[in-house]
Amino acid sequence: MEIARIGIVGAGIMGSGIAGVFARQGFTTIVCDVDSKALADGKTQIEKSLARGRQTGKLSEADAKRILGQLRFCTSLDELSRSDLIIEAIVERLDIKLDVFARLDELTPDHTILASNTSSLPLIELAKATHRPDRVVGMHFFNPAPVMKLLELVRSIATSDETLATVRQLGEKLGKTVIVAQDRAGFIVNLLLIPYIANAIRLFESGFASREDIDTGMKLGCSHPMGPLELVDYVGLDTTLFVCETLHAEYGNPEYAPPTLLRRMVAAGYLGRKSGRGFYEYPPR
Repeated sequence: MEIARIGIVGAGIMGSGIAGVFARQGFTTIVCDVDSKALADGKTQIEKSLARGRQTGKLSEADAKRILGQLRFCTSLDELSRSDLIIEAIVERLDIKLDVFARLDELTPDHTILASNTSSLPLIELAKATHRPDRVVGMHFFNPAPVMKLLELVRSIATSDETLATVRQLGEKLGKTVIVAQDRAGFIVNLLLIPYIANAIRLFESGFASREDIDTGMKLGCSHPMGPLELVDYVGLDTTLFVCETLHAEYGNPEYAPPTLLRRMVAAGYLGRKSGRGFYEYPPR
């Protein structure tokens, strides 16, 4: 099927980034968030991204205006009723996502594909909240969405071949490299990444090595752009804790268990870059 009109639920870092990706490729894109301040912040993030594009010469002034012209912002899900594809990019809480998917199922036509940007939650649970489980799929973008080249598609046991083919073609049109995972907690990337991060935290927690040496070792020894503790700060310690808990609950493997230090830091509000302090400290934004 032809996808022309995109809806995005959630105007946070991921939601606004995904919206910018679609708008750059000429898709009419509507961003919805119940929090008007979050919506305004999301719009500002998109404008800043376009401004950086102009400064580096990747975008002209006309390009930036055209991209902004493809975007609309709203606080009611009803505004998404004419979308061909809706991507949910809200907080990683299954109960809230279930409510959103049930509502979207009610207000959109049968052809609309409902996707989630979840990084770990089971897609079949979201599909069960709708009357179109064959048209529910995972579209896991990576942060920052306009820069990262990967799109991880997640197929539940009920996702149809047509739906998967449609979103794969769409991802390639966005300039992304597409990989496909089955509906298992963590999918491909986080299933491999979380043990690596958790072990780095345990090394630091035990006093085995300093945070700087752990990160430098992986950057220079394995050509990683960030060390594991820098990466946790970037992703968010609270998000990392949630994914650890999800994987540990699904597989029961101790390598996915959240390190004690991670739990304590989240409890203290040390969430990484977004809070100004994680494994490192950051200046106020």
